[in-house]
Amino acid sequence: MSITITLFGQILTFLVLVLFLQKFLWVPITDMMENRTKRIADGLAAAERGTHELELAQQRSANLLREGKKEASNVITLANTRATEIIEEAKKQGSIEGKRQIEKALGEREQEINRLKADLREQFVDLTVAAAEKVLEREIDPAAHGEFLNQMIKKL
Repeated sequence: MSITITLFGQILTFLVLVLFLQKFLWVPITDMMENRTKRIADGLAAAERGTHELELAQQRSANLLREGKKEASNVITLANTRATEIIEEAKKQGSIEGKRQIEKALGEREQEINRLKADLREQFVDLTVAAAEKVLEREIDPAAHGEFLNQMIKKL
């Protein structure tokens, strides 16, 4: 055999081997490596997005926490203001109620004084009649002379 034929046979075998490797091994391995590279790139991009979203979420949570603290402070301030208003209103109501009770007591006292004065007048009339009976030693008609005695008491 000649070297040329052997060389052509080897070249032909090498080309068949290269075509076989390219078709059945090289392309699938390259595709697999490209897919893996793409998955790794996607994973890194997703990790980057996740990190960015985490930072945004932390900022939002910090903002929400600040707003919540402000709102809580406002609610506390409003509650304190309302409590002060309620206390002042209760003081006013207590003062009004106290004045009303004092006026009621004064009115009751005036009524009691008037009732006692009327009782005293009646007792005075009875005593006056009794004294007049003793002085005159005769009986005075209380009904007939009661009006006259009442007028005299009013003048006193």
